[in-house]
Amino acid sequence: MRTDRLSNKRLCAGSLAVVATLFLASVSTAQATQSTPGVTLVKAARLLDPRTGKMLAPAAVLIEGDKIKQAGSPSQISASPGANIIELGSATLLPGLIDSHTHLFLDIIVPPEAEVRRHNNGEFAPGLLLAIVESPSKRAYLGAQSAREDLESGFTTVRNLGHSGVDGDTELRDAINAGRVSGPRILASGRKLIAPGSYVQNLNPALADAILQQEFLFVTGPDQARQAVRQNLSRNVDVIKVTVGEDISVAELTVVVEEAHRQHIKVAVHAGDQSSIQTAIDAGADSIEHGNDVTEEQLKLIRDKGLFLDLTPTFFDGFWTKIHETSVLSPGFRSALVASEERRRQRAAALVQRVVKSGVKFAAGSDMCWFYPGKTRGQASAVMFANLHNAGMSSLDILRAVTTNAAEMLGWQDRIGAVEPGKFADLVAVTGDPLADITELERVRFVMKGGQVIRNDLRPMDSNAPSR
Repeated sequence: MRTDRLSNKRLCAGSLAVVATLFLASVSTAQATQSTPGVTLVKAARLLDPRTGKMLAPAAVLIEGDKIKQAGSPSQISASPGANIIELGSATLLPGLIDSHTHLFLDIIVPPEAEVRRHNNGEFAPGLLLAIVESPSKRAYLGAQSAREDLESGFTTVRNLGHSGVDGDTELRDAINAGRVSGPRILASGRKLIAPGSYVQNLNPALADAILQQEFLFVTGPDQARQAVRQNLSRNVDVIKVTVGEDISVAELTVVVEEAHRQHIKVAVHAGDQSSIQTAIDAGADSIEHGNDVTEEQLKLIRDKGLFLDLTPTFFDGFWTKIHETSVLSPGFRSALVASEERRRQRAAALVQRVVKSGVKFAAGSDMCWFYPGKTRGQASAVMFANLHNAGMSSLDILRAVTTNAAEMLGWQDRIGAVEPGKFADLVAVTGDPLADITELERVRFVMKGGQVIRNDLRPMDSNAPSR
């Protein structure tokens, strides 16, 4: 009896030892699996480096986890057995594209002409107000859809500059980073800082404050300017966005810049006319958004101070007329649109040529917030490439504006903007040569973000896939 009990004890002890051994082994295996990053080798006929303008042919990029380990000639790079091999054939590889100025939570449909004429800022304000008063949940789904469509078109990083509610873009950013939804890397600005009356006027006074506070933070003096920055910082924003007109002073904007910089956050300033551009320069803003009426003297100041000019070329060449296609227009209104488009083309060409010649640091963003008939959000955003080219910018400068230059403007040059070791494995591929035809960027066929394939319309595909 005692022998049986001893045997049972030994059996139990032995079983526990086996279980413990198996448990420890499984933990060790899990830890080893978690600590061993996935390895992927991407091969293509060409790899374009926007910084130098040089094309490497053929090319290979070795990826471990979400970072680039090596980039160069296939003869110099080898992957370990079992690595995932992606063959992109005759395609051209590029860094993931960066849209440095977008609005993911707006999708404005231009109202009929009669409605436009009844309101201040009539083409934009009605759609903006509809977005604000709709359910935040509904708006969140719209933002998520826009983000996914941007990513599918090759925009692996975007900077969302306002019009996303109280915390729409910060929450979407966090959801994407956590892997809950698909989208680009987002630098979120939270609510835009404005002077009262900047976008909408003559609202019902019983509702005006409650509505507008869902979208904006008001600047009515230096103290409130500082408080507005702090409110956004409490939401963990990545950048502060300010709309400047003659209603915001240099003193107020200087406080915004000082408070943001104290927390190592950059300030992007919407400034279109000469006066607002000068305010942004004098206050030391990090980037001037739009800058359409910038003077030669201001360009020199921007260059000497090392500030960035963030061009928004979406409206340079025919876009305004296109988005009015959903609206009912009188012949006179349509004729006026066509005439304004021609004036816009001429101004855009003059602006682009002066900016390139001046030597200022520049990037480019879509400023996309409109419904474009027949296009996804990403496809609509991509029209800016041809618009810049038609305005006289070289294909290489356009590529730099949405890769290396944009990465520097965002302060993320150590993470994105180039296919280099240590940076995120954000890659896109097109079938042709974007230096010869910049519209290739409107037809991105392969997208990778952080080592994960988002889309691959190229053949042959993954060489490890079973043959059929």
